[in-house]
Amino acid sequence: MKITFFKRIQPLLRWSLLGKTTIFLSVTTLLSCGETPEAVEAPEGPEFRHHVIFDTDANNEIDDQHALAYLLFSGDVFAVEGVTVNATSGPGHGISGHIDGQYDEAKRIMQLCTVFENIPLFKGANGSFEEIRDHIHEPEFDGYEAVDFIIEQALKDRDQELILLPVGKLTNIALALKKEPAIAENIRIVWLGSNYPKPGEHNQDYDIPSMNYILDLDVPFEMVTVRYGEPSGTTAVRVTQAQILHRMPGKGPRISDPITGRHGGQFDTWGDYSVNLFEMYQMGGDPPSRPLFDQAAVAIVKNPDWAESYEHPAPIFIDGQWVERPDNPRKITIWEWFDIYGIIYDFFRTMDNYVIAEKP
Repeated sequence: MKITFFKRIQPLLRWSLLGKTTIFLSVTTLLSCGETPEAVEAPEGPEFRHHVIFDTDANNEIDDQHALAYLLFSGDVFAVEGVTVNATSGPGHGISGHIDGQYDEAKRIMQLCTVFENIPLFKGANGSFEEIRDHIHEPEFDGYEAVDFIIEQALKDRDQELILLPVGKLTNIALALKKEPAIAENIRIVWLGSNYPKPGEHNQDYDIPSMNYILDLDVPFEMVTVRYGEPSGTTAVRVTQAQILHRMPGKGPRISDPITGRHGGQFDTWGDYSVNLFEMYQMGGDPPSRPLFDQAAVAIVKNPDWAESYEHPAPIFIDGQWVERPDNPRKITIWEWFDIYGIIYDFFRTMDNYVIAEKP
């Protein structure tokens, strides 16, 4: 575990200064300056790239879309095997809705990032792990497209682990492990979720049995903590509406056939759609800002130095609280204390110098 004084105090500074507009905006100005270079071509040669499947409830809020674009524009670091979606929130919960809405929003982002024809997108679970687990050997169970794709990719011969990056509920991942336990030795799960060691958190609470199932398996599992209202979690990795409105217009390649956005309107660049998402979503704080929770999970795979991590005996979540199991030989990795400025700076740098990801 790497610890630096500057990294540790960054979230504290950010949170203590949320009410200090002048100082906070000085950081915004620092991150907002500079020219916008042209996109660069993907480097040639045998450079290492992480092989990734991104699992998302893309239509839930606005951080999923930014995390997916960040991944797809980091083709110098990631080879994206595919994208799978789930419905972490159901109808009547915010703006998420049915699995079809999750698929449609992920498709929009992939079209704007010019990868939809080259990187596959699959529908996953609309329901929960408990509802589906006894049906996984039926031909077309709920979520079979995503689950079978995860299994297929995890069983392929490759010279590295397959990284699963779920940023919603863990249903698709748990179902894949339930249907084909052999994939456990070939994958690394990096999950954006939980307020550990405190209870609560949306991705966790929407399907606790799927999380508990994975916590009891021998599979590499990492929790990128959220920790609402605390400086040590991804809730501190915030971007202001002003930053997005200043930096994002026109960013990314311009597509010939504009897409219709979630809130209507026509968009031919990812950057313009990013602006629309931020304009339509309620901000919090002074100045108005929004955490990019999911982006932090992509970032720490890209550069592990952008957070601190430690191994811990896998706990279990029972009756609304975490139960520690100190003698548990099964260990998980917990990520916390994120390098806010490093992550946000790299996001904007990536938007300015995008390298479009490819399927390996």
